[in-house]
Amino acid sequence: MIIIITFLVFLLDMLSKIVVINYLELEESIKIINKFLYLTYVRNTGAAWSILSNNTYMVLGISLIIIIGIIWYIRKNKIDNKFEKVAYSLILGGAIGNFVNRIIYGYVIDFIDIKIFGYDYPIFNLADVFIVFGVILLIIYSWGNGNGNNSKR
Repeated sequence: MIIIITFLVFLLDMLSKIVVINYLELEESIKIINKFLYLTYVRNTGAAWSILSNNTYMVLGISLIIIIGIIWYIRKNKIDNKFEKVAYSLILGGAIGNFVNRIIYGYVIDFIDIKIFGYDYPIFNLADVFIVFGVILLIIYSWGNGNGNNSKR
């Protein structure tokens, strides 16, 4: 289950980025919902919110450590709860998607551009959405199981 969901997340992320680079020019923006949602093609050479910009090798190294760490954790703890499996799959698929972008291009393709109450949120991609959603699911799971007590697996 983990391998299938991880692959589907990775595939959806990569396909969305391929569409963006084939149909938008760099820095081009398309309004989807006025004053809220735009598709804007940018290249992020760093991590979230462009931290560590232009430190591609450092971000690659950190990403690889995270990916290996998640795989190690899943294997070591023999995750059998479906909720946890989905959460880790979302995080892993998103992390691999951004990692592959960094290897191929030296940057991550970002395109989801949200403006809310006058604030222009940093542009992100589907991999980022999957990662955040996976983390939220893990937090919910943890709260539902005694703040991290894994005895209910």
